[in-house]
Amino acid sequence: MSALAQELDTVISRGFVVDPETKLQAVRDVGIRDGRIAAVSESPLHGRETIDARGLVVTAGFIDLHQHGQTPENYAFKARDGVTTALELEVGVRSVAAWYAERAGKALINFGASAGHIPARMAVFNDSGGLLPKDRAILPQATSQQLSGILAILSRGLNEGALGVGMGIAYTPGATREEIFRIFQLAAARRRTVFVHLRSSGPVEPGGLDALQEVLSDAAATGARLHVVHITSSELRETPLALEMIHSAARQNVKVSTEAYPYTAGMTDISSAIFSEGWQQRNGGITFKDLQWAQTGERLTEESFARYRQQGGMVAIHSIPEDVVRAAVTAPDVMIASDGILENGKGHPRAAGTYARVLGRYVRQQHLLSLMDALAKMSLLPANLLGFSNKGRLQPGADADITIFDPEKVIDRATFENPAQYSEGIPYVMVGGTWIVKNSEIQPGLFPGKAVRYAN
Repeated sequence: MSALAQELDTVISRGFVVDPETKLQAVRDVGIRDGRIAAVSESPLHGRETIDARGLVVTAGFIDLHQHGQTPENYAFKARDGVTTALELEVGVRSVAAWYAERAGKALINFGASAGHIPARMAVFNDSGGLLPKDRAILPQATSQQLSGILAILSRGLNEGALGVGMGIAYTPGATREEIFRIFQLAAARRRTVFVHLRSSGPVEPGGLDALQEVLSDAAATGARLHVVHITSSELRETPLALEMIHSAARQNVKVSTEAYPYTAGMTDISSAIFSEGWQQRNGGITFKDLQWAQTGERLTEESFARYRQQGGMVAIHSIPEDVVRAAVTAPDVMIASDGILENGKGHPRAAGTYARVLGRYVRQQHLLSLMDALAKMSLLPANLLGFSNKGRLQPGADADITIFDPEKVIDRATFENPAQYSEGIPYVMVGGTWIVKNSEIQPGLFPGKAVRYAN
């Protein structure tokens, strides 16, 4: 027995290994030692523990760039969906150091966050909202002193290791073009990505394409890296043109990327600015019946819309055509991200089933996407965007964040009526060399998840 074999903690035996970076797709043994991948071998390996992975795909753990739910409940559903790293990058957080400290030693999976423009603006304007602004931070334009305060909070967050700057312009329509431009300047100076929910959505001008042009211009003018979140819910029927604009800009050396989730509905707080006057037109001409209250699953009426808007809470917006979803999910270089959040079992099914849905529905059932391309969208591309050289890869030296799934059985089970249902066909998930899912069960009392910070 070789010295390497004697030192291995775990061997994943005879699985079908897929690594999008090297294009490896072959039966191999994978050896794990001290939280890292030590070997990917054609020959059998031996270790203290062996997992028989015959008939299963072995690949790098999925990296979710857009996960609002950062609680133990949410981490468990992420793990059962094959996610090993979940990041809050769109809204972000205000107190970055405190946010990381709160999760240290208590997380099932890896975690990270951006410095958030929304929470910074809420702090400066003394808004009473929670995740999203509720009153004072929505419509007012910032004075020069207030803008300085926003930039100071963001800069402090970047000093504390935030992965980028998060920006939900649609939730703060009072933010002027100058305010957004100054934030892009800050991000460029600090070499961080700006993760943007566009200012407007839909086909009615000023709509999603106008909003995309705003941030593409800011990225080109400043040199900042831009990542546009959930392209389908912002652009709706204009998504193919928006993707053409993004890919064209990238060819002109604008640093820009985007993501999509595999569902025909979005979800947000009904009391937010998203539902200000004109919301039906901004969402492609939908009506009250296209809104679904997360707590009960009921479709809304004009009366219940008015009542719930006063109350506040999550509502699904059924506005994205299925052909638009397919176009985005299968388009080159479009990453997969969930935009997920569950609270006491209520929310959007994307929080629990995004990754299994892509693998089961669009890869296996509809043959719209190759397995290699799908896995790249879930692991390698997000890792490269963030500069994670040791994640998103199944190669010697990489972190042992590993997902193992059955390509013939993997599927999502979460629905809009019952979103708190684990995905199926993902029997093993490892974070940092520790099995967090084994035989399709969460392993209790384990917290191997580590903070992921900007390190370049």
